[in-house]
Order: sequence, then structure tokens, then C-alpha cells
Amino acid sequence: MSSDIHLLVTLTPHGYGHAAMTAPVVNALRRHLPGLRVTLQTATPRDWLESRYDGPFELIPDTPDFGLKMSSAMAVQAEESAVAYRALHRDFDGVVTAEAARMNALGVDLILANIPYVSLAAAHLAGIPAVALSCLNWADMYDTYCGDRPEAPAIIKQIRQAYERAEFFMCPAPSVPMPQLSNIRPIGPIARRGDACRSRLRQQLGLTEDAKVGLIAFGGMSSGLSFADWPGLPGWTWVVTDDGAGHPDLIAREAVDMTFTTILRSCDVVVSKPGYGTFAEVAVNGVPLLYLPRPGWPETPHLAGWLAEHGRCQAIEAKDLFSAEALQAQLQKLFSIPIKPLADPSGDEEAAQAILALLAKMGRIQV
Repeated sequence: MSSDIHLLVTLTPHGYGHAAMTAPVVNALRRHLPGLRVTLQTATPRDWLESRYDGPFELIPDTPDFGLKMSSAMAVQAEESAVAYRALHRDFDGVVTAEAARMNALGVDLILANIPYVSLAAAHLAGIPAVALSCLNWADMYDTYCGDRPEAPAIIKQIRQAYERAEFFMCPAPSVPMPQLSNIRPIGPIARRGDACRSRLRQQLGLTEDAKVGLIAFGGMSSGLSFADWPGLPGWTWVVTDDGAGHPDLIAREAVDMTFTTILRSCDVVVSKPGYGTFAEVAVNGVPLLYLPRPGWPETPHLAGWLAEHGRCQAIEAKDLFSAEALQAQLQKLFSIPIKPLADPSGDEEAAQAILALLAKMGRIQV
């Protein structure tokens, strides 16, 4: 099946999670529509996008949506977020009109949003069909952290109205419940399976076959932790996406010539925070997870509950992460959890089929 369809994919640049979740869906669409033209609108770096999205794409490196302001991967800046939302919504109609004009100028046929609500409002104004994809939405997240402001009810109403403009809102397992939205469509988990390259990873790191390797990754944002104090555990080496310069047991992810997901699958454990991408990827790759609690983050109970059913996970406090004795004890507890069957990452194909059905309904393809 071929197509001259132009797909605009709009991605909130709040870490890498939204871009990572969407990539397998776009890649699945391209398998069905080899001629699909793709434009990505996001501030996520091009080199990172190229590592996840198959085939060529055009990049628009600016977007009015931002998600939440963060001081680190764990800490939401509620006041700064409230100020930014006030600024965005001060002339919301003007922002939407400008985005709609850009979409029309691009000659876009369909919008896939994860989950910029400005894009969905703009698509409606431009008369372009749009679908949403995410495990959460910014109306609920804004309400959680900024809902006590006097301007909040009006802002929340505008955001939810924009999400309702989508033809449907696909929610991959595990997602936060969204009872306020009427167009929700549950789908399976979305995550990439990496290649199992345990021996090659250890060779690249100059380690023996039986060496233990952990991956420390916080999803495209600084963890805010000081890895100078990372405890040494005999027999362990750690690949880190954060700044671990100078520590003898920490090796920068950039020094490893393998894809991120292959590194993840070839490790013995992952250390991270609650976030969709990491939780889904460890479940489909069969890697145990130690995660730092994220107090107040709405996703945490849903992610943790789902992964407890589909994988092995254990919460660990930051103080225990930096104590050799406590870290060793938590690892032993984690490894004692029974191994579960790998979760099936069916969501990418389910999402692609839903989009193909919409394109067929529009008369753009035959299925």
C-alpha cells in the first residue's frame, strides 16, 4: 500500500517520553504506507529523533505546547508552569489561528498529537482531521499542579475542549484514567523491543561475561542527583544518561555504540523515575526496574501497579540509592521477585490500524 499523505506529528517536548511513545506508531504506519510524508513538530533534538523514527522526516523545531516546567526530571515547577500557561492562554485564539495557518501552508492531511492540545484546536480550525495519543493529558496535569489558581477553570476548559476536538484519543496501557474526555480509545502497551546483546555490551565496556551492568536513565531530563556520591558495588558497572563524569563505575551512554533499547535489554537492572517510556520498555524487554518515588505525580500508582503485574519493579528512596548497603539490599529484593512473561507491545499496530481506518473513512486510502 502506498500513499502521498502528509502526516504532521506534534510532540510535547516534555522530556523524551512523548516522542518515544509515538515513534513505534509512526514506524508502523510507514510499514503500511511506504510513501507517507512525515513532519515532526517538537523541540526534541533531531539526532535523538533520528535514532527512533524510521525514514526521513521534516522537522519544525518550535511548538507552543510545553507540558510542565521542570527543575529536574523529578521536580515540577508549579508557579513557573502557572505563569507559562497564563501567557499561552492570554491570546489562545491567536496562537491557535497561527498554528492553523501553518498547518494549511504545510499541506497537512492528518495530525497525530502526543499531546499538544494547541495542535488539536488548530487542526479543528483548519478543518484537518486529528487524533491524539498519550497515557495522560495536560488538562489533568495542569489541574494537579496549578488548579488552585483563579484562572485555572477557564484554562482547563479550553484544554479539554481542544482534546475533545480529536477524532479519538488513544490511551496505551498503562494510562491515567481520563473520565472527563468522551473520545478515549484504550490500546495495548507501546514500547520497542531491543536486541539481546549481553555479551557485546560487556565487550564494549571492557568487562567480563559475568559482570553486572545497570542502566541509569531519567528520560531526557537531568535527574538532579549528584552521581559523584554513587556507591561502589563489587562486580557492577553502570551506564548513565546523566552526568556521571569522573566516577570509576559510571560510563556515559554516549560511549556505548548500541541503541538505547538494546542497552536496556542487555542490562541486569534499570534505575529511573516513574514515566511511561521506561516502565513500558522494561516490561516488554524483561528487565527489572528500581525507581525513585515521584510524590504527587498522577501516573505513579497506575504505572507501578501495571508493572507489578507485568514485570519486576521496586521503589527505592534517593538516600538508599546512594548507600552501598541499602542499594545492594534493594537489588536482592528486586531480583527475588518472580519473573513474568514479557508484556506484548501491541499498541503501535493497534494505533496504526485505527489511523488507517480513519484515512479509509476519509477516502484517502483503500484497506
